[in-house]
Amino acid sequence: MSRGIAILGSTGSIGRNALRVIEALGPDYRIVGLSAHTNVELLAEQVRRYEPKLAAVTDGPHAERFRALMNGQNLAVLSGPAGLTELIRGDGVDTVLTAVVGAAGLPSALAAAKAGKRLAIANKEPLVIAGELLTRTAREHGSALLPVDSEHSAVFQAMQSGSTREVDRILLTGSGGPFRGATRETLRNVTREQALSHPVWSMGPKITIDSATMMNKALEVIEAQWLFGVPVDKIDVLIHPESIVHSLVEFVDGSVVAQLGEPDMCLPIQYALTYPQRVPGVAKRLRLEQIGRLRFEKPDPQTFRALPLAYEVARAGGTAPAVFNAANEAAVEEFLAGRIQFLQIMDLVENCLNRHSVRPAESLEELLEADVWARREVREMLGG
Repeated sequence: MSRGIAILGSTGSIGRNALRVIEALGPDYRIVGLSAHTNVELLAEQVRRYEPKLAAVTDGPHAERFRALMNGQNLAVLSGPAGLTELIRGDGVDTVLTAVVGAAGLPSALAAAKAGKRLAIANKEPLVIAGELLTRTAREHGSALLPVDSEHSAVFQAMQSGSTREVDRILLTGSGGPFRGATRETLRNVTREQALSHPVWSMGPKITIDSATMMNKALEVIEAQWLFGVPVDKIDVLIHPESIVHSLVEFVDGSVVAQLGEPDMCLPIQYALTYPQRVPGVAKRLRLEQIGRLRFEKPDPQTFRALPLAYEVARAGGTAPAVFNAANEAAVEEFLAGRIQFLQIMDLVENCLNRHSVRPAESLEELLEADVWARREVREMLGG
């Protein structure tokens, strides 16, 4: 089976790993399109190596620089936010891997679903902000939604053992980040450097901070209800410091099926691209005898308030998840810039939710309006 793949966000960590995976898979998996926001030097290297027909640069001024770097190359260069949507509609693209950080990747994810593409989702925002809209669009147009996030990939793999109606609980695991076992008091004065020091995964700064606040698990709870069609009350979170069991599914008969592997994103990326087949790949092999033991703990909802908030947001639905996500993005940006303290991130998110009047969200425009409102609200709460 031949597949033509477009990678949205090819210069990020997921995108770079995806290129490794695709290169190892061989000629049946072709890279048709690549995109970046501002890292045009790396994008230019990738284009020269993998020779896609299409490339998109979402930042306008950087698109002009990229065109200059690619002078003479047989390549269609697309620019601006709309470039991502044009890219996924390009000739030969049947699979789209979206790894664009933030709400910026949402229009292209919806466009891919509407075009009936196979959509491998690595970033959380499409399903958090627009879970109902995206899954409905995918069903109506025959688009397959395949998770790339390691936890959701694990659940997806475990779900092959039974049907949705046979699921009793989904157990999402998380390492606990750099502050596992901490109290609110001990987190009061943590520094940017401490929050960015993840014990297991190497990720970008925003998602690393989300791991430190456990917002990443909170967002994953919201994603899981849409991906797997289960009520949010059937989704739990477990702390698992070794990050070997990537998630579990408990079925009604008491069987618990787990997916295990080294903390290596190449495996979930490859499974999304090759599903339903499994083929040899580049992921590091797991050797349980070298691990020794696997520990599991319940998270502390008082210290990590993102988790109880996620359940409230999921039950509220409508525009609430978009506000939850956007307020967090804005607050994390303030923390990384050194303008607020660590605990203020979740204070701002909670206050923003309390100020928001939840509305039904039937369109992308309504969801993006809620996103813009939340970011503005965070700035205003800080006197900006």
